Amino acid sequence: MELGYFAMPSHPPERGLKEGHDWDLHTLRVLDTLGYQEAWIGEHHTSIWEPHPAPDLLIAQAFRETTTLRIGPGGFLLPYHHPAELANRVAMLDHISGGRLNFGIAASGLPSDWAMFHVDGMSGANREMTREALDIILRMWSAEDHFDYAGKFWNVTKPERMFGFLHPHLKPLQQPHPPIGVAGLSKGSDTLKLAGERGYLPLSLNLNAGYIASHWEAVEIGAARTGRTPSRADWRHVREVFVAETDAEAWRLSAQGPMGRMMGEYFLPLLANFGFLEYLKHQPDVPDSDVTVDYCATHNWLIGAPATVAEKIERLYHETGGFGVLLVFGFDYLEQSGAWETSLGLLRNEVLPRLKHLGVPAAVAA
Repeated sequence: MELGYFAMPSHPPERGLKEGHDWDLHTLRVLDTLGYQEAWIGEHHTSIWEPHPAPDLLIAQAFRETTTLRIGPGGFLLPYHHPAELANRVAMLDHISGGRLNFGIAASGLPSDWAMFHVDGMSGANREMTREALDIILRMWSAEDHFDYAGKFWNVTKPERMFGFLHPHLKPLQQPHPPIGVAGLSKGSDTLKLAGERGYLPLSLNLNAGYIASHWEAVEIGAARTGRTPSRADWRHVREVFVAETDAEAWRLSAQGPMGRMMGEYFLPLLANFGFLEYLKHQPDVPDSDVTVDYCATHNWLIGAPATVAEKIERLYHETGGFGVLLVFGFDYLEQSGAWETSLGLLRNEVLPRLKHLGVPAAVAA
């Protein structure tokens, strides 16, 4: 099992945009020093709790201040970008990274973002746009000298050479392209089916273990369309994690700290409006009113002393059938940075060694 990080990135509403950006950059430097494998940075436009609209601004800066950490958007919201422009920008970012870029994509799930960009997410147009945009981006990076693409949402031309020296030339450093990651939240996620269909890296966001297990079914459905055999080693799980010297200290710093505040003031109300609280319940008959921060900390979060967290991760591993990378869900601990850095360090140095015996089930490994 490997370790990574997933940041929406989240900050309390009173946090200045530069302060939040600097905290995220600091965290990426810490992850690099600790030997984490990767980090993913989200994109959002209309949420004050998820205030970063351009993950590549943070990512480009982070590549200059880290040495081994792979970093990528988690992901670019493809319905909101012209695919030809984004293809060029991502290609350039891959060269800046020295080949450490992961290319995360997503369809966007915030209705307020849909409204800002006039995208009909209720009909699934955002998912259609994501597939079309990705097809165009991949063609822009291909060996084709020229094409005209007349799509449902975009018309793009890769023009022929003009005047002997003007022509599209930007392609990623990593060939044929950087690893592509696809995040999924909903049951039977179309984006996770896309991951299975094309052999991309699937990222499951932080819901209960039983619900997450259904995400792998979506990956397998997609893979069956193209005759692929997906590997659980590629499957990333995003989870709330906090490790401290004792269980009591971990509870105080998480459920009663910045993690608990963000979940209580933003994430749980957001999921309630989407009708997703049922996917946080360990039993279906639990009333919605019982799904509180303390409930989630008890039943879903990976918090506690190193031995406790290792036991919880192993249980999650077996309940979901196995996965390859645990992505720590990022929170803003600017005022308690030492506690957050200690948690990341204990996870890497005290918890991970206790999980060496876990392996990817041979029956589903590629």
